[in-house]
Amino acid sequence: IMVGGLRLAMRQYFLGDWFAASQHVPFTSREDGLPRVAIYGAGAAGNQLVAALRMGRVMRPVAFIDDDASISDRVISGLQVYKPKHIQRMIDATGAQEILLAIPSSNRGRRREILGFLEGFPLHVRSVPGFMDLASGRVKVDDIQEVDIADLLGRDAVPANEELLEHCIKGQSVLVTGAGGSIGSELCRQILSLRPTTLLLFEHSEFNLYSILSELEERVTRESFPVKILPILGSVRDENKLLDVMRTWHVDTVYHAAAYKHVPMVEHNIAEGVLNNVIGTLNTAQAALQAGVANFVLISTDKAVRPTNVMGSTKRLAELTLQALSRELAPVLFNQKSNISHVNKTRFTMVRFGNVLGSSGSVIPLFHRQIKSGGPLTVTHPKITRYFMTIPEAAQLVIQAGSMGLGGDVFVLDMGEPVKIVELAEKMIHLSGLRVRSDKNPHGDIAIEFSGLRPGEKLYEELLIGDNVVATQHPMIMSANEDHLSWEDLKSKLTELISAVAQDDYTRVRQMLRETVSGYAPDGEIVDWIYQQRRLEP
Repeated sequence: IMVGGLRLAMRQYFLGDWFAASQHVPFTSREDGLPRVAIYGAGAAGNQLVAALRMGRVMRPVAFIDDDASISDRVISGLQVYKPKHIQRMIDATGAQEILLAIPSSNRGRRREILGFLEGFPLHVRSVPGFMDLASGRVKVDDIQEVDIADLLGRDAVPANEELLEHCIKGQSVLVTGAGGSIGSELCRQILSLRPTTLLLFEHSEFNLYSILSELEERVTRESFPVKILPILGSVRDENKLLDVMRTWHVDTVYHAAAYKHVPMVEHNIAEGVLNNVIGTLNTAQAALQAGVANFVLISTDKAVRPTNVMGSTKRLAELTLQALSRELAPVLFNQKSNISHVNKTRFTMVRFGNVLGSSGSVIPLFHRQIKSGGPLTVTHPKITRYFMTIPEAAQLVIQAGSMGLGGDVFVLDMGEPVKIVELAEKMIHLSGLRVRSDKNPHGDIAIEFSGLRPGEKLYEELLIGDNVVATQHPMIMSANEDHLSWEDLKSKLTELISAVAQDDYTRVRQMLRETVSGYAPDGEIVDWIYQQRRLEP
């Protein structure tokens, strides 16, 4: 009696209200103050998660949900298994407040279906990572995370072509500019896995450079990679520094990710946008020409297509610069004091794509912060849409696209369908277990407010200027045939643009961008801070 009674007492204490749940009756047991959670997925990962939760005593598992008909209505690990269509019954019986997704082997399409179904219930949805992230082989409480927004897009990445990945990297010396940024740092992570001999991290932010260097060095030590990693503090505005670096380490491939990308910020700081995005690209390209670099890949943006802002127009001008250089057999360098020409041995390639999830300045981290603080979520316009892709997928496709070009190619990544930002905001609120507060639902938890389009912002982004696009050997990469200028014509326009920037003549800067960048149609007045302040002065 003592042994049996003790076992029953311990079972009730650790396993919770399994009997009440199995009888589909409302829970009435003691409160232990722990959040009550249901586990979606009664497989190996789900059972490991239940064990971890019981040991950790930070959440109380109360039920399983699984769409496998062979185990529905069974009791596993002391927890009743419910079919998805019986989730409301499960909530009533167990008082579950949260659902943890333990389906690491499911593809993104399936996860998107599940998340769409769960949106209709007042439950906070979180998940454990995929199997690739669970290196230890066991699920831990610390592994629980917010739902990956990429799952809401429902797109599975196409398997990489190993030959394309390795072509410009394996056994070579590689330089990444903007190595500490969102895209630059991910490029560095993936390049490291492809075993270059040397990886040069070129970055003007000391903190960002230190952060990515520490991460990569830790990985090199852990995985014994035979790669030499060198952090180089410097700016792409310094052509001499770039040339010294490329010549000293005999760089074979350059990935040029350094750029200012925040649209309103560049709109208010026009000179810096031009100098960094245009002249920085020109400097890096000319250094590559002089150093005899074999491959040069520019990270571009969908905002370069028919731009309405300075950022987009400067990125298109950067593309035009590389297009012009690549078509000259021996381009004369852009330097008034020098007529030195260099035989063009560099293959210039541009890769254009949309927004990446979770990058600095991205809407996703902003929404997460606003939800945690109780809202409201701020969206600029009810009809605004954007293309999205995960950072790892974008970086992988950039590397593969950079291996395919013949010279002067503009590649466009398949971004899928555009996403309405307001719908994304609503999904994030629902999956946090909250309701949208609106005129139709005044008792909701978090409101969505529309702040209006910011300077230079477009409702819709595009990926192509014209309709001339052809398929490549990769299903997610297309080649665009865009208009270009000759190097001699472009040099004269760049000279005039630089002169206007030096004189803070932003009216002339805007006019030069209009004349050079096809489709550039600025929306609204010039909002550069210096320009506005000088207009106020008597």
